[in-house]
Amino acid sequence: MSYNGGRKNNFVMQAGILAAAGIISRIIGLLYRSPLTEVIGELGLGYYQAAYGFYTIILLISSYSIPSAISKVIAQKLALREYRNAHRIFLCSMAYVLVVGAAASLFLFFGAGIFVEEAAIPVLRTFAPTIFVYGILGVLRGYFQAHKSMAQTSVSQILEQIANAVVSIGAAYLLINGFMGTMEVPADTEGQVRRATYGAVGSAMGTGMGVLAALLFMAAIYGLNRKIIKRRIRNDRHRHVDSYGAILKTITAVVTPFILSTAVYNLSGTVNNAVYTKILPAMKELDTVVLYSNWGIFSGQAMTISNIPIAFASAMAAAMIPSVAQLMAAKDIQGARHKIGVAVKSTMLISIPSAVGLFVLAKPVTYLLFPRSEEVVNLAARLLMTLSLSVVFYALSTLNSSILQGLGRVNAPIVNASIALVLQTAAAIALLFYTDLDLYSMAIANTVYSGAMCILNQISVRRAVGYRQELLKTFVIPLIASLFMGGTAWGVYEGLLALTGSMRISVIPAIGIGACVYFVLLIVLRGVTQKELLGFPKGYLLVKAAKKCRLLK
Repeated sequence: MSYNGGRKNNFVMQAGILAAAGIISRIIGLLYRSPLTEVIGELGLGYYQAAYGFYTIILLISSYSIPSAISKVIAQKLALREYRNAHRIFLCSMAYVLVVGAAASLFLFFGAGIFVEEAAIPVLRTFAPTIFVYGILGVLRGYFQAHKSMAQTSVSQILEQIANAVVSIGAAYLLINGFMGTMEVPADTEGQVRRATYGAVGSAMGTGMGVLAALLFMAAIYGLNRKIIKRRIRNDRHRHVDSYGAILKTITAVVTPFILSTAVYNLSGTVNNAVYTKILPAMKELDTVVLYSNWGIFSGQAMTISNIPIAFASAMAAAMIPSVAQLMAAKDIQGARHKIGVAVKSTMLISIPSAVGLFVLAKPVTYLLFPRSEEVVNLAARLLMTLSLSVVFYALSTLNSSILQGLGRVNAPIVNASIALVLQTAAAIALLFYTDLDLYSMAIANTVYSGAMCILNQISVRRAVGYRQELLKTFVIPLIASLFMGGTAWGVYEGLLALTGSMRISVIPAIGIGACVYFVLLIVLRGVTQKELLGFPKGYLLVKAAKKCRLLK
């Protein structure tokens, strides 16, 4: 655990470590999605995504916000060097999630029929025990994050995805083959639904085993640090010791707004799912099997790819909460403003080129990760292009939600998310029922939601600390560099495609060359300084490369 100051506690560095793990985890998730889709099909993926959406909501309400909330409360105690009280918060948090997690798991298991149609009920019930396990994992992650040490969470995320990938594919294959007697897709609709359900259940089992693997790792790390933790508690000279009753009240007071904020913020996907798979077929008498297959393409492919760059914003958000909470506890408003500015700029340096890259290379990237039929790839690619702008909006809104929570303005993200959700739902219903855009309606509605959240959260942060973001180096220069990068990447891809005839062979060099162009232009246009580069993980290598190319002195 990192307890000391210095570079190890650089929150951009720690966010970068967590972001790298998040991106690796999402890449693993993408790599296994292709063979998983081959096993369970678009229909199975549709059932999985539908159940996963409601599982996510119950998880958000019960346990998902625990790491962020606990890291904030413990970080405030660590800022005052109250190590005994910090550990008492940890123990009380563990008791809290055991009770809440158990209740949520039982509710999801016995109430599965309320949320999804009959074919997806076994899938949702398979998710239920994962909520209980995740709560315990969340407390351990939050404890280490409060110490500004993201390495433990990062490794656990990677282990979680590896276990998830292996078990998802293996369990799906075994269940389909075992219960159906063959991997062939039946000709009749009833057989297709049964096969898809078994496959989706196997994939849901993978999610649970991934969380369990991460928990075992985090528990082992905590055990290895027990001696250090006990020594710090023994050396704590503070006389005041918070009672468990007072701590429980504090946890409840902090966790509840975090839960509401996160739940409302993430309701977007669940509401879209309900509108498309329940309300739409009821109003237009459409085939639900086709709709669930389409939803699998939208949510399981296009949305999954667009979420990869947002991993950096999520990691930066996790690092921001304890950092800003400590600065506010010390009444260092200027320091909080500085950290907010650095975090926003760092996030934009990643998300803007990512959005441009996904737009210009949507089809080859989709085919690289999901090599399905040309019809499916074309649909997923066009949806990804429609979603590309939302990458920037989601990145900034996610970061600002956590900044507001760190500042103690926990109600602002709830209000902002509620307003954005109303706008999104209105847009989705209007586009679905009065246009022929079909799935594109959901992509546009998703962008409306993220854009509204981005604007509202930015206004709330400005009001909270009188903060104004620098524009030129944060937004304008990265956008200019990204447009040149996008043009270069597209040209390289098209040229190589004409020579090789292979999208897979052509897209990888195009991405690499485009990234190099972006890096060079960013430095040439003075969008980033040497000091800022050094703040990133392995930043010294970036500086060394820039100096070799004579981009930096």
